[in-house]
Amino acid sequence: MTTATRPGSFQYPTAATSMAPTDQATMDAAVEALQAHKDAWVGVSPAERSKLMAQLMHDFYAIADRWVAASMEAKGLAPDSPLAGEEWGAGVYTTIRHMRQYRDSLADIARSGAPRIPGSVSALPNGQIAARVFPQTTYDGLFFTGLTADVWMEPGVTKKNLRENQASVYRTPHAGKVALVLGAGNVSSIGPLDIFYKLLNEDQVVVCKMNPVNAYLGPLIEVAFRALIDGGYLRIVYGGAAEGAYLCNHPGVEEIHITGSDKTFDAIVWGPGAEGAARKAAGQPLLTKRITGELGNVSPVIVIPGSWSASDIQYQAEHLVSMLTNNAGFNCNATRVIVTHKGWKQRDDLLKAIRAVFAKTPSRAAYYPGARDRHAAFNSAHPEAEQFGSGEGDALPWMFIAGVAPEATEDMVFTTEAFCGLFAETALEAASPAEFANRAVDFANDEIWGTLNVTLLAHSSSLKDAAVGKAIDNAITTLRFGTVGLNYWAGTNFVLGTTTWGAFPGHPLTDIQSGTGVVHNTLMFDRPQKTVMRAPFRSTPTPPWFATHARAGRAVFRKLADFEMNPSPGKVPSIVISAVRG
Repeated sequence: MTTATRPGSFQYPTAATSMAPTDQATMDAAVEALQAHKDAWVGVSPAERSKLMAQLMHDFYAIADRWVAASMEAKGLAPDSPLAGEEWGAGVYTTIRHMRQYRDSLADIARSGAPRIPGSVSALPNGQIAARVFPQTTYDGLFFTGLTADVWMEPGVTKKNLRENQASVYRTPHAGKVALVLGAGNVSSIGPLDIFYKLLNEDQVVVCKMNPVNAYLGPLIEVAFRALIDGGYLRIVYGGAAEGAYLCNHPGVEEIHITGSDKTFDAIVWGPGAEGAARKAAGQPLLTKRITGELGNVSPVIVIPGSWSASDIQYQAEHLVSMLTNNAGFNCNATRVIVTHKGWKQRDDLLKAIRAVFAKTPSRAAYYPGARDRHAAFNSAHPEAEQFGSGEGDALPWMFIAGVAPEATEDMVFTTEAFCGLFAETALEAASPAEFANRAVDFANDEIWGTLNVTLLAHSSSLKDAAVGKAIDNAITTLRFGTVGLNYWAGTNFVLGTTTWGAFPGHPLTDIQSGTGVVHNTLMFDRPQKTVMRAPFRSTPTPPWFATHARAGRAVFRKLADFEMNPSPGKVPSIVISAVRG
């Protein structure tokens, strides 16, 4: 069954919040203060900024327990829930990790003019340049065993000119600017990391409007980032669409970054309603300021057929379900479509194992506005959908829609980001695994909405097969996604920092999909194209973000956050033991 739902994200309703909206006079004063200090910020040296980041790390870590507690309460999680690992991991640990990397990159700029690239820089067979950016440290290699990541540069960047295309903002004279950051409501680190990107990668002071969904974090940001606020480089304001629109059109705001939906992005650029649609059709934007955005995605996972053991199937079923259930499914990088080979003999075994993992995974509070309506819309379009877990109270059951016909390219599972706890599966016909890989790439590139991230799962024996291995290499090269993950959830790239996070470049304003520009990118590449992650078919120990490993996640990510603050070889055994024990 298909639906006429407009492709992209849903229009999300405004969340209720106890934080009063900031009045226009106060927003005017915030922008005026930033305008008065924007050139002073440009004059703050890299060495001084490095010291500032060290101070901000300390100040943020001081409120880390309050940060996690507030997030858990808002998401309906009990204080002793093992799911606290999500808030320590994607929240506190990720924020501190990025701050540490920025501190070190700025110190590198002060010493030598550009951040140090930790690995090799190589020329790819297609002529592009790739920089190995992960692992960055020896400890990365210990805590993320076997995981590597490379940032691929846009065509035209060479080994010879790569350094010229890194942190160039620190070598090019320019005036200061005031940027508006429109914060996201789902993951607590997004707002801080977007603020840092504008401040440090683009040299702009920031007014950040908190998303109503997690506006409760605003006062904690004001405490943790007091040094930026006192310097006149940051202001935090509150409110919904009206306040956002006021600031987008404020004459003192010169650039905008949003993490959110394509619908909000379009409303900003073209205007709302029928008039906005007419402007978009005519190519006449209402907003002419530079705007960047990290938006939604219908994230695909391509399963390369191979000979898998029973334990392989169980591991990858847990892997796939974890990609969805993390943060209750309210992630733009969550699995949305699993692409399998119809003739693969073990397809049914994998689907059966997925169902079994869902059955053992407790349902979660649907804290993000509109989730119940989105869930119902997919259920209405696919009454055959399977549901797992309780739907009582605030909870929503997990939903699995298997066997969607790939020919039904207008089906909402391919065109519309669910942004709740559901994913689908579709099976492609192919004469061989290599042909399947090629077909799956075309399907992901051409039929699935968005370009943020894609994951491939391929057994080591498949990678060693000459034809299949070549097809997978071709897939990694030709997939038009901002992050490509091989055997590791591409969404975890969000955490790494030295990698880039954002859509594949090239979306015009009239078809923005997953957005434009990147964030994170703590090594400050000016012209990145995408990030490619690679890992063994099965990681050892099991990653602490697996849904089946939640107790390990709580212990491991808290310890990793402490390690980022105060690294010591003596802390390594405790982290490893926690990860192994689960």
